[in-house]
Amino acid sequence: MRFVASSAFASLVLHQLLAVAPSWLHELACLIQLMKIIQHSAETLQTALVSKCRDLVKAYSKYTKKERQLLEDGYHPGRPDSLFQPITVHSDSDWIPAHPEEPQDFESFYRAPYRKSPSASHNAIYIQTIGSFGEVRAQTDQYVEWLREYCQAFFYGLTVKLLPAVTVAETGCSFRVNSNSHNLQILTGDLLLFLQKRKPKDAFCIVGITMIDLYPKDSWNFVFGQASLANGMGVFSFARYDDNFYSRSYAGRLKKRLQPKQGDYSVFDDYYTPPITSTLLLRSCKTMTHEIGHMFGMQHCQWLNCVMQGSNHLEESDRRPPHLCPVCLRKLQSSVGFKIADRYKALLHWMEEDQRETSSPEEASTCQPALQFPKPTHAFQTARLWLQRCLDILEKDEP
Repeated sequence: MRFVASSAFASLVLHQLLAVAPSWLHELACLIQLMKIIQHSAETLQTALVSKCRDLVKAYSKYTKKERQLLEDGYHPGRPDSLFQPITVHSDSDWIPAHPEEPQDFESFYRAPYRKSPSASHNAIYIQTIGSFGEVRAQTDQYVEWLREYCQAFFYGLTVKLLPAVTVAETGCSFRVNSNSHNLQILTGDLLLFLQKRKPKDAFCIVGITMIDLYPKDSWNFVFGQASLANGMGVFSFARYDDNFYSRSYAGRLKKRLQPKQGDYSVFDDYYTPPITSTLLLRSCKTMTHEIGHMFGMQHCQWLNCVMQGSNHLEESDRRPPHLCPVCLRKLQSSVGFKIADRYKALLHWMEEDQRETSSPEEASTCQPALQFPKPTHAFQTARLWLQRCLDILEKDEP
């Protein structure tokens, strides 16, 4: 793996532009010059995807010719017509420079002793909502149902189920007011203990989701989420996906400097939750699938632009796409056993389906009402076009 400066040509162009409009382009020039592209050779990417071990090469040969064509498109990222793009590092605060890790290729994933795959007796993903998800119950129930349906398409072949919602009080967790941002936070360790007790016997994993900010211990400012991979559990928050979270006008900032007593959960009554927007839905879907991907033993991706990339901040999280790169796609496919085209069709259907359809009774949670709000999927437009391009390759007729 090597870092490559974005482009000498780009630097020349920017130098010329700065002479015309230095007042606002100087900052842009500095940003682009700091950007670096993670560049892997085609041979390195091929080894990461296929391996050089005979058994894994033989297993790879069982993909159809069209599936291999799709996967091997990743050997040449960055071309104008390429489906897959290289990772761009924008600053030292991005995940890869801040958290050096050994890249996990397919062979390392496949041989890992901690890797877990669903089985006949443990083949369901459970989602547990914690606290309020909005003021309009029917709309927030539907939002969670959209998340469930998206996860079921993403992890095609597994069943994804919703557990009945619980209040913060029902978890018995510790909480605090953040001294910097003045918003309520709940303790991740306590939530994981609660989830462990709630985990059904047929669960492959259980994930808790909440619109309330999280913290892992008193010395930390916040955390987006925390997981126990050995126990197949994780909890994460969408609170910081509100576009206004870091502004002084954020509605979740407590107006009074409260010092709530532990056990007095009345502070969570009518507590602010972000509005459900297309951007929030996209961010939530990416976070859920990324975190559940870890439950399979998939580490942070360092090969290509991929939903399994790590992210240190919201801007970096927004840069990663909702799809898996070829290496991570093979990891998931080897664990679940889906047909690649069937999975892409399910994801595309989720993005294109009639927004006012009612979910089928056997798929929807028994506590969910009929769907009645249009699904805000315009933020998924790029992903939808990408899926269509993939299916064009997988389904085109042989000459």
